[in-house]
Amino acid sequence: MEQEIKLFTREELKSRNTREDAILIIHNGVYDVTKFLEEHPGGEEVLLERAGQDGTDPFEDVSHSSDARSLMQQYKIGELVEADRTQNKTAFPQQWSNDTPRELGNAWSSWVVPLALALAATLLYRYLFA
Repeated sequence: MEQEIKLFTREELKSRNTREDAILIIHNGVYDVTKFLEEHPGGEEVLLERAGQDGTDPFEDVSHSSDARSLMQQYKIGELVEADRTQNKTAFPQQWSNDTPRELGNAWSSWVVPLALALAATLLYRYLFA
């Protein structure tokens, strides 16, 4: 038998923003992060700052790992009602993973810039102390 998903409105969640009752909305899912506040690597303040509200954009801005995305599933208590859902096309979907291979352009720049700086420092050192 399938478990029924509990639905919430934004209005009923907006007052759930305290240390004793902290709720976040991320990608239209509703998460009770009260027990996670002290464990959050970024500190409880960042969670409490968005408690009772939609935290999708800040969540994606930090680029949480696939492990963090898996961990958050244990805190999910429901979803937003259809009328309150957002279609955030700029955020990555929940299945996104920062463990995906980088594009070739990014791979080049990740070692070319430090190499160029090291070469410039070497030449400057030889010029000044020759």
